[in-house]
Parts: sequence; C-alpha cells; structure tokens
Amino acid sequence: MMQFGAKLRRSLITAAIIVAPASLTAMPVDVSLRPAARPTVVAAPIPVTSSAKEAAFQRWIRGFQPRARAAGISDRTFNRAFRGVTFDPDVIKRDRNQSEFTKSIWDYLDSAASDKRVKNGRAALREHRRVLDQIERRYGVDKEVVTAVWGLESAYGEYRGDHNIIRALATLAYDGRRGRFFEKQLIAALKILQTGDTTPAKLKGSWAGAMGHTQFIPTSYQAFAVDFTGDGRRDIWSENPADALASTAAYLKKHGWVSGQPWGVEVQLPRGFNYALASRKISKSPSEWARLGVRDMQGGKVRDYGSASILLPAGHQGAAFMIFKNFKVISRYNLSTSYVIGVGHLSDRLKGSGPIAADWPRDDRALKFAERKEMQTLLTRKGFSTGGVDGRVGPMTQRAIRAYQSSRGAVPDGFASLRLLQSLRR
Repeated sequence: MMQFGAKLRRSLITAAIIVAPASLTAMPVDVSLRPAARPTVVAAPIPVTSSAKEAAFQRWIRGFQPRARAAGISDRTFNRAFRGVTFDPDVIKRDRNQSEFTKSIWDYLDSAASDKRVKNGRAALREHRRVLDQIERRYGVDKEVVTAVWGLESAYGEYRGDHNIIRALATLAYDGRRGRFFEKQLIAALKILQTGDTTPAKLKGSWAGAMGHTQFIPTSYQAFAVDFTGDGRRDIWSENPADALASTAAYLKKHGWVSGQPWGVEVQLPRGFNYALASRKISKSPSEWARLGVRDMQGGKVRDYGSASILLPAGHQGAAFMIFKNFKVISRYNLSTSYVIGVGHLSDRLKGSGPIAADWPRDDRALKFAERKEMQTLLTRKGFSTGGVDGRVGPMTQRAIRAYQSSRGAVPDGFASLRLLQSLRR
C-alpha cells in the first residue's frame, strides 16, 4: 500500500507486531501484501443498513459540508463527490470485525518473494523498463525497489481496490473510531477531485482509503504524488502505472533514500556473538562489524555502505541482516519490519539474487497479542520487569527476555516466540 505515509501506518499498524493479512493463506499468492494492524478476516455477507443509520449518516454529511467548505472545498466539488453516497456497512465490518492475527516472518516472505511474484515482477520490469529507467535516473531510487513496492501493494496493479473512496472515508469518519484521522483523509480526497486529477467514478481504492497501483492515502498523495507523464494530472489510478511508480520513488527520495546503498545484507554472526548488539539503536560501520566477526554469506566483509545495525527478525535461529539507512526509508512507507524486509528481499530477487540463505525456525511461531501480554506478565512475575503489560515487544521487554534467557542458559537473543512463552509457563 504506498502509498501509506508514516502517520497512516501508525494508525493502521502497530509497529512491527502484525505482519500480514489474516486472509493471506486463502488468497492467491500474488495479491497485495500490505501488513495491517488487525488484518481482515474473510468477509461475511454485508449487513443491510437500517434506515435510521442511513438517515444519521446523511445528517453527518450535511454537517460535514461546512467543515469541508472551510477547508477550501467548493460546494460544486462536494455535491458532485457525495452524489448517491450512502453508508457502507462493509467498511465498518472490515474496520471493527478484524481478528487478532500474527504471521511469522518466514510465512510472510514465502509469499512476498514467491516464485510467482518474482516471475511477475521481472515481467513487469521488462514491460515498463523504459519508464522505470527514467524514474531511477530522476529520483535515484532503484527501479527494482519501486517495482517491489508495486508488487507487494497491488500485485503489480492487479489488486488496486474497488471501493468508492469518498464513501469509504466518509463512513469511517462518521463512524467515530479514528474519525478525526479519516475526516482529514476525506478532505484530502475531495481536494484531489477539486484539482481535477481524477473523477469521483475513478476515485477507487481499498476500504481504508489507500489508492492506486502503490496504494497512497489521500494526504500522502497530496504531499508526494507527481505528474511524471506530463499530462497535467497526477494519475495513480490509470492503467499506465508511470505516475504511481514515479510517486513512489519521489516518496522514498523525499524521505532520505541513499542512492547506491542497499536496504540490507544477509550476514553470518560469529560464535559467541553478543546479541545485545542486535538492536536498531546500535549502529556501526560494516568495517567495525567485521572486526566483531560479522561476515556476509560468502564469508567476506560487507562493503562500507554506511552506518548499519544488526537485525534478527526471528531470533538467533533465523536469518540475520545488516541493515542500512534505506531500511528506515522503506519503513516510512510501512512500519512493519516484515514488510520492509519483504520489499528489500523481493527487490534483490528482481535483481537476480537468490533466496535468503539461512533457515527459519519453522517449528515455532510469532505470538498473538494476548500471548505477548501473558509473556510480559509471566516475565514480570519471575522478576524480569517489562515495564508494563501492553502486548508490545519494545526495548524493555526485549531486555527482560534476554535476562530471562541468560538465567536459563539459553541464547539471549530477546526474541518473543511461542517456545519462550511455553518455557515461562512451566
């Protein structure tokens, strides 16, 4: 979905906790892989909206019009956009009736860089080579990275969403659960119509308001979308993906993309590695990491691309990565660690690299929200304070996990897994 800026991601994603749609296993392997905080379950039949609910929604629209007018939206634009718009109970169902679901990073990456997604991505690169080369030259962002975002957000344009954006955003703004956020998006969507970039009929996207090939939300569109084709419109909805792809590159460039720098490099850690050093808050040059025994998968030193951190997304039993500034830049598009690795790894595959070399602990799994809270409670009871019980695995919880693991003679990697929880329960 990038479309999504960091602010949206904080609204729809709890950072790096949830990593993939719950419905993923029931869907084709080449659908959008934008992680969501509470991924949607398979939708039940859409309930019928009561006449009272619809009447209240129409009153809300009339009350909203003066606020839109104050934000610069003309009555002509407003009336055109809201013609025939009714309350959408399906959007509310998707927003509220979403299951708590976590997906292990290895399962996520199995789909993010599946053979089909890689094959389709290479075909997309060939088909759009000319425009992607132009975009890369203008913005300095690797064409394979832009294509990988496209692949994860909409399966290279195949799944862009067919919800009426005005109807969806108005429903979410009226509903009241994050109403202020969605009303801001609704105003931005109306401004898109007012500037003539598209029409109400073409303003389509996801139920949460993400639009186009690379799934921008309206405020991100307003801030970062570009008219790459030069036709006077920033058309991210067109069958021609040029504006959408260029807008994605512009977004990444604006947020600090470093040309020539990788997002990350898979590495090998030495025996006896100090796992407390595996933290996004600890940065060293690749040369410094090399002096500590960190090597690439061929046994050589990683090139000095810049300051880097060590990331262990599945603990010491999974792959290890040396990540650079561009990892953080991609995370501005989506905060999920799995999403960022998915984009990075898919882009590497599109460049011709092979699969991730390390094995994953496939007999383990990530913890659900309730299980993370249980883990924090049990750690605290055993004398390893997590600083509270909130279901989020932050620095204090990781320190507590490491201390507990050390007390048990286990590798202190700070990874919150089912195996760890089972140990705490004993």
